Amino acid sequence: MLSALGDAVHVLPVANALKRTWPGTRITWIVQPAARALVGAHPAIDDFLVFHRRSGLQGIGGFADFAAQVRARRFDLLLGLQVYLKAGVLTALTPATVKLGFDRVRARDLQWLFTTHRIPPHRPQHVQDQYFEFLRWLGVDPEPVTWDLAPDEREREAQAAFFSSLDRPACAVVVGTTNPRKDWHAGGWARVLEAVERDHGLRPVLVGGPSETERRIANEVLARTSARVVDALGDDVRRLMWLLEGSALTISPDTGPLHVSRAVGTPVVGLFGHTNPKRSGPYRAWQDLVVDGYAEHPGEDYPATPVARDGMRRITVEMVLEKVAIAVERHVRGSEPWVRPRPPGLTET
Repeated sequence: MLSALGDAVHVLPVANALKRTWPGTRITWIVQPAARALVGAHPAIDDFLVFHRRSGLQGIGGFADFAAQVRARRFDLLLGLQVYLKAGVLTALTPATVKLGFDRVRARDLQWLFTTHRIPPHRPQHVQDQYFEFLRWLGVDPEPVTWDLAPDEREREAQAAFFSSLDRPACAVVVGTTNPRKDWHAGGWARVLEAVERDHGLRPVLVGGPSETERRIANEVLARTSARVVDALGDDVRRLMWLLEGSALTISPDTGPLHVSRAVGTPVVGLFGHTNPKRSGPYRAWQDLVVDGYAEHPGEDYPATPVARDGMRRITVEMVLEKVAIAVERHVRGSEPWVRPRPPGLTET
């Protein structure tokens, strides 16, 4: 699993279950730098092989560098959790006795050609449960589902300093993604930030990455809102993690921080219109906080398919604020900015 922060979060319960069932197993993660920065100190992972992606003709050099890294290794088992050509090539380059991947229907870019074994076909379901299919093929129980993603001691000190400087509990807000079809409009965000501050007593904190797109959207939101907003965008994913972990609430479209929030136990209001919340919503928690623009009409009973829709335009300010009010009433508690209840139990189906 190479790059996306959300998918990296979904890998953590898989690694935890493997380590719990087979404590003597040594787990190596093939990953790209951004995801590596988030999960680099995770207790279930023993080693990392970092793939540095390059553009153009230099991309061949990235694969050559990886081949040199892995040449002297030998693995008993490789789990091919990502279904794209890039991951397939890395699977082919990695010496492993068993290479387990997706069935032919779900494997993209002929990724199934690079594996020796494949999990059986399955009806569409949540991405997290899809990864658990690999565990069940191996006879490994995924329960209890745990992420174990948390700040270290040094990060706790930075977290405490940040939140103690605020005059009220924080509401982390993600206004931009890497996919324009997942983005909501700046005017809507501006009104939501004002209501978060005025009606619910939370301090809006913009969080996210350093991309030009995210910066542009954030600047437009800041120019349109009268709320007193803390601008905390940056390029440190570990800082992003402890900002989310310390906030009383997160509001986000379907992007990496939404899944990080789920992993660290921060209630999240999720805005879904392009992707299917039954497939990529916060896993087993806060379904009452999903703002559903994916449904083409209220109450649509759609399955958990990966089909994309153009539904962010269906989301209104009123829909978002309704879910924020529910979040504050049901889930946001605690006298300190970074004290709140843990998420619901994870043994439920």
